[in-house]
Amino acid sequence: MMIEAQTEMVEVEQSGAVFSIRLNRPDALNAFKPEMLQEITRLMALIEEDVEVGVVLLEGNGKAFSAGVDLKVLQGIDPQGGKVGDVFDEPARQAYMAIRQSRCPVIAKVHGACFTGALEMALHCDFVLTTRDAKFGDTHAKFGLRPTWGMTQTLSQAVGIRRAKELSYTARTFLGSEAVELGIASQAFEDKETLDRMALDCAQSIAENSRSALGAIKDLYRLSEESLSMPEALKAELASEYPDIDDTSERLSGF
Repeated sequence: MMIEAQTEMVEVEQSGAVFSIRLNRPDALNAFKPEMLQEITRLMALIEEDVEVGVVLLEGNGKAFSAGVDLKVLQGIDPQGGKVGDVFDEPARQAYMAIRQSRCPVIAKVHGACFTGALEMALHCDFVLTTRDAKFGDTHAKFGLRPTWGMTQTLSQAVGIRRAKELSYTARTFLGSEAVELGIASQAFEDKETLDRMALDCAQSIAENSRSALGAIKDLYRLSEESLSMPEALKAELASEYPDIDDTSERLSGF
């Protein structure tokens, strides 16, 4: 199955079982337009049907992952109550839900800049890999906006609510090295070249595992977001059934 992009603002590439979705507005630091978010949703739907794809990398061309929302799109729009509005919010919701609900692990590969909407989108991925000098930040408060793509939920889950509040209230910029210390990123590499190599190695190692087991594990991790007590969550994990995991015997026979 050949999956192709339908807009020049997003590029795709497949290397074995690893599928890359690459934001492609380098002259604008890959700032999001609604069409880019719609394309992410469309591509994620196609990936769900492609058994050859095991892992997705979300990344950006040029000097940055993404500077966030393209504020020029909001010119002429009066954001009510600090919301960017449906022109962005609905495409964004569909995109991040497609990422969260995908059977595939989705890795955000961050370099250069990752601000506000871009940070929200990265936090919806399963984990983040970055460079030490990448710049992160939540600038909602700086521009008189309120989060609508999940920042208050995903950031607090990643770093704890008190640290999340500090980052959102100050709107300060922090580097990839601190993003690891905070719990936003899993690893920070010395430069983009190393990030490229290590992210692909990581994705390929994940893709070697059972696809159906990975999908089940991703689904089970969602239990931690359902406000269940620990006994309830443990019971739900045990009771969940995944009959599509059919390669266990084959994989165990290798021992």
